[in-house]
Amino acid sequence: MDVKQYQFQRLDESAAPAVRKLFVSVFTGEPWNDDWSDEAQLKAYLHDLIGQGNSLAFGLYEGDSLVGVSMGRIKHWYTGTEYCIDELCIAHEKQGKGLGTLFVREIEKACRALGLTHIFLLTENDVPAYGFYQTQGFYELKTNVAFAKKL
Repeated sequence: MDVKQYQFQRLDESAAPAVRKLFVSVFTGEPWNDDWSDEAQLKAYLHDLIGQGNSLAFGLYEGDSLVGVSMGRIKHWYTGTEYCIDELCIAHEKQGKGLGTLFVREIEKACRALGLTHIFLLTENDVPAYGFYQTQGFYELKTNVAFAKKL
């Protein structure tokens, strides 16, 4: 892989059309199978992730094509200021070629430059992303539990 053909940059809401296209193409397929057919809900969700004051999003481009995106927020916490990633993906056709590793390394560099001390994310333990994050040096927080309640 020629890393020089990829450009890493911070994203803002002007990137929303490209983010939407990549996000939907990845997360409506296997293994996620998310239903993002509600356009208003999708638009609001992406605005939450890239259009707020504490939003932090990064993109990985190959030429003019967005092939990787990370979206989340900056959170000030007692252990330091962290990047809470809500969504991270690489285009399906680019997966398994080292781009995810390149992207995570660039995200880490950018976070350090911003003075952030941690990266926090959630994923499911029965999807390929789980093993990927482990290989990137992320560790499981054994004492934390995610709760949800349907209303």
